[in-house]
Amino acid sequence: MAASLADLEKAQRREIDTPSSQCLRFGPDQALPLDAGGTLANWQIAYETYGTLNADRSNAILICHALTGDQYAASRNPVTGKPGWWTMLVGPGKPVDTDRFFVICANVLGGCMGTTGPASTNPETGQPYALTMPVVTIRDMVRAQARLVDHLGIETLFAVVGGSMGGMQVLQWAALFPERVFSAVPIATGARHSSQNIAFHEVGRQAVMADPDWRGGSYLADGTRPSKGLAVARMAAHITYMSDMSLHQKFGRNLQDREALTFGFDADFQIESYLRHQGMTFVDRFDANSYLYVTRAMDYFDLAAEHDGVLSKAFLHTPTRFCVMSFTSDWLFPTSESKAVVRALNAAAANVSFVEISSDRGHDAFLLDEPEMFRTVRGFLTGAAAARGIAGPGGA
Repeated sequence: MAASLADLEKAQRREIDTPSSQCLRFGPDQALPLDAGGTLANWQIAYETYGTLNADRSNAILICHALTGDQYAASRNPVTGKPGWWTMLVGPGKPVDTDRFFVICANVLGGCMGTTGPASTNPETGQPYALTMPVVTIRDMVRAQARLVDHLGIETLFAVVGGSMGGMQVLQWAALFPERVFSAVPIATGARHSSQNIAFHEVGRQAVMADPDWRGGSYLADGTRPSKGLAVARMAAHITYMSDMSLHQKFGRNLQDREALTFGFDADFQIESYLRHQGMTFVDRFDANSYLYVTRAMDYFDLAAEHDGVLSKAFLHTPTRFCVMSFTSDWLFPTSESKAVVRALNAAAANVSFVEISSDRGHDAFLLDEPEMFRTVRGFLTGAAAARGIAGPGGA
């Protein structure tokens, strides 16, 4: 039997401070510096691992999740009970082969699945941080992940892999810690957030903040949730994850459980019903303030701006080998964004390969069954593993 909304809300609240996954906690003497200024003390990062770290600690792959993802890339989500969000890519014998590699996936800073975020309890007040938590950036997220990697005793990651916001983290890792990243796989992403993408995020944030139950961000302390605003934000965002073709193929103008138009404002069309469902199921697993924080982190991302406006300077003399991927129908992060990264890598004399994958599924293609993506990831990691001397499954 499906869990009730009350049960889901309790599970979501529990995971914020005491996640079911592994969790690394840092005390006041291990504060994290933030781009917004100051530091974050008494913070934590929640993560999952898969596979076994080899003797020389050379086979670790960091998976970076997208906007509303979490650390459960290849394991069941404790709130929704659903399988991990990248189980088609990560697992035994899969392109990111956990029989061969040690895979790490952490919830991002600002998230709501165990890593410190606005819904987390501020140890100084005993109340949720809400908007008192400083705004975080992609670079802050990567610094937090680096602390985790340090704790695990891993000097150099064999690979960093991620799509969308996860791909931003991949690029930031390669720019910030080039000597610690042997290979990088940024998928369906860009080196900065476009004005159009910032615009869509602002629509979502305004929907959340316009909900009277948002209470200036203090809804948890007041015992409310801006569910309607967050649902609308998710509906608007979800449209950007699909393509016109995928929407047409899946829904067209088909009516929802009726033979004729109602001439009212109920969900006459299947696409309306689908978006409403997406919105309401999202609020059961995600925190509204976290949505504000992680969308803002994406908006602020501009890798070239960190290097005098010249993107190639971010990768100058990099030893990292790259495999950049895009999808033909992705209009949120179109191929032109990936090509700009590739041009910058070429200008920096980096080792880079690029694949544009033909797909009609839009931006979400990187989360779906895309055989060419799987073949590309498998082939690239196999070649990189050979170059680094990492044995295959069973020591082959």
